[in-house]
Amino acid sequence: MGFRIPAIQRPSSVTARQAASKSVEVPKGYLAVYVGEKQTRFVIPISYLNQPSFQDLLSQAEEEFGYDHPMGGLTIPCSEDVFQHIDSRLNRK
Repeated sequence: MGFRIPAIQRPSSVTARQAASKSVEVPKGYLAVYVGEKQTRFVIPISYLNQPSFQDLLSQAEEEFGYDHPMGGLTIPCSEDVFQHIDSRLNRK
């Protein structure tokens, strides 16, 4: 059983990562994060939470937002380009 989070885009597949529609179910084993100035929503595997490069992003999020994220979900304070680069590196593993 998943949970519903309002979305900007719906993924064509789990590997597409970006989501679009009014409401998208996040698949089991994934979480939604918001990235960049436009707060683009990405659906990423929870396995990223164990990766040092993603943990660095989480530390930055904690420093900038604490535990009060403006989108109600996890907000990552970096550009979409940086996040996509990290995502592509982690996706290869």
